Amino acid sequence: MLKRGQSGCEMMEMVWLEDLVPKDHLLRKIEAAVNFEKIYEMVVDLYSESNGKPSIDPVVLVKMVLIQHLYGLPSLRRTASEVEVNMAYRWFLEYGLKEETPHFSTLSYNLKHRFTSETVDQIFAWILNEIAEAGYLSPTAVFIDGTHIKQMQTTKRRYKKKSA
Repeated sequence: MLKRGQSGCEMMEMVWLEDLVPKDHLLRKIEAAVNFEKIYEMVVDLYSESNGKPSIDPVVLVKMVLIQHLYGLPSLRRTASEVEVNMAYRWFLEYGLKEETPHFSTLSYNLKHRFTSETVDQIFAWILNEIAEAGYLSPTAVFIDGTHIKQMQTTKRRYKKKSA
């Protein structure tokens, strides 16, 4: 007997975002290992209490860049679009299912114009240290993808042959 699927688009369900993220998900482990509240102390001098419109939470900015690097997303634009649809990312950033997530241009602007390179280095060094102390990072083996380096060397050789 042929059974047709029901259209799930017209159903209303009550769900907890907490239940949609697997208990052993990497982002859950990071959330448990790192007290992201410390970021506020690191960036307090970069924000004004009385000037301008309310900003995006700096913890959200840092977490989105962390997501980008953890999952190999090629750009902030792609990261922002993935955050819109990925339940684990929303959970990690503490955004509800109906909440509007940050636009990539806002992320980019804040990272370029508000955060100094020293601040970014300090934050990510601290995060890596916290993750390592929790046992999720091992400095014993480091893997580097040399594809781009090799390609650059090959390109240089070709250029030298053509110009000679």
